[in-house]
Amino acid sequence: MLSASFIAAKRLGSQAAVLGSLAARQKHTLPDLPYDFNALEPYISAEIMKLHHQKHHNTYVTNLNIAEEKLAEALAKNDVNGIIQVQPALKFNGGGHLNHSIFWEVLSPTGGGDPPAPLLDVIKRDFGSLSSMQKELVTKTVAIQGSGWGWLGFNPASGRLRIATCANQDPLQATTGLIPLFGIDVWEHAYYLQYKNVRPDYVNAIFNIANWENVAQRLQGALSD
Repeated sequence: MLSASFIAAKRLGSQAAVLGSLAARQKHTLPDLPYDFNALEPYISAEIMKLHHQKHHNTYVTNLNIAEEKLAEALAKNDVNGIIQVQPALKFNGGGHLNHSIFWEVLSPTGGGDPPAPLLDVIKRDFGSLSSMQKELVTKTVAIQGSGWGWLGFNPASGRLRIATCANQDPLQATTGLIPLFGIDVWEHAYYLQYKNVRPDYVNAIFNIANWENVAQRLQGALSD
């Protein structure tokens, strides 16, 4: 029979291993914008971009790191209650970090127009036309109650594109299985300073700065997986 001291020592060793892994873990950091704050004007103002990136996204990153530290501590203690309690913070802040990291990249000061041929062909196959896809994305995104995201995603099971929405900061892939290709943030901090309560104007304006080249690369990556 194992002695109580041996079991205690083993437990402490396991806890130390988890905490050591935490210490070695590289913390999440705020990604740089691939353009200046004023680069998306007149569609998104520099004031909104600075606030959105440096305040809101940065807060998600900070709180995600805190939540992961709490998770590691709970795991080290085999604290099931603690593990469960931290899940909402992981989902919300992790989703906020994932969503915004994609959002900055699928926008571009040289965006807009038509997608490159391979992406456009798939859009036409699955929606009939680019305008039909945009209309469905706008309609469903504008209709989100409260805060959330509208997405053009890829369904790896069917091999087809699909429009979906997520509440709050729920990440698309983790909650629906769809691989995110292009997203529109409709939290009020993303547009209210410029568009006030006219959400449709903001959502429609996004297509003028859509980085279709990046979206095409995301689709190619999804098809290659």
